[in-house]
Amino acid sequence: MRWLEGTSPQLAAAAGGVAILPLGALEAHGPHLPVGTDVWIAGAMARAGAARLAAAGIPAFVLPPLAFAPAPFAAGFPGTLSIRPETLTALVVDLGQALAEGGVAVLALANAHFDPAQVGALREAVRRISERGRPRVAFPDLTRRALAARLTEEFRSGACHAGRYETSILLAERPDLVDEAVRAGLPELQVSLIDLARGGAATFREAGLEAAYCGAPAAASSAEGRETVARLGDLLAEAVQAVWPA
Repeated sequence: MRWLEGTSPQLAAAAGGVAILPLGALEAHGPHLPVGTDVWIAGAMARAGAARLAAAGIPAFVLPPLAFAPAPFAAGFPGTLSIRPETLTALVVDLGQALAEGGVAVLALANAHFDPAQVGALREAVRRISERGRPRVAFPDLTRRALAARLTEEFRSGACHAGRYETSILLAERPDLVDEAVRAGLPELQVSLIDLARGGAATFREAGLEAAYCGAPAAASSAEGRETVARLGDLLAEAVQAVWPA
C-alpha cells in the first residue's frame, strides 16, 4: 500500500510492518531526462521491494518519495535544487522516530541518488536511528561494492549518471518523460564519477560532464530497465529480511 493513499484505520496495519522511504533528488540529468529521474527510480525500487516483501508475508507500505536532497555535484545546472546534508539527516531521523511511535518495525531506505553528500547524510541518519534502537533500519547502500556487483556493468563502472543505467529505468517506468530525439544523438561518455570524486572533483563540470551526463544513454532499453528494477527490488527486500525481527 502507498502510505499517501491509505486511511488512518488502514494504516494501523503498518504497526509491526515495514515503511519504505524512496529517496531521490532534483538535479540535472543530461538534456534527455527529467530532473526528477532519481525520484522515479527510487519509487520503482520501493514498489518492487514492497511486492517481494508482501509475497514473503511481510506487510510493506511505501511512503511518499523524498525529492529534495543534497546535490552539490549538479550545482549550476538549471532545475537543480540542493539542500544541506544535515537537513536530510535530521528529516530521516525524525521520520524514523515518528514511525517508531506508530509501531513500525523497519524503516527501509530506497535510495537512488548517489551524490557523496547524500550517501553520507543517509549513513549518519542510519547510525543515529540505530542508536535509538527503533525502528530497525534497512539501507541497501548501492555504493557498496558487493551490492553494486549485482547491478549493471555501467553502474559498476561509475559512468552512469543519466547514462544507460538510469535511462533504461526511465524508459521502463516513465517513457513519456524521456526526450527520445535528444537521447538518440548523445555520444557515449566514459567518465567514472566514482574515480573522479575520489580524485577531488566536486561537480559534474569539474568531472568533465558539461551536459550533466555520462555513460551511454543511446544504448538504453526498457527491457534492461525492467530487469534492473527487479534487481533493485530484490536488494531492498533482502536488506529488510536481514533485519526483520525473528
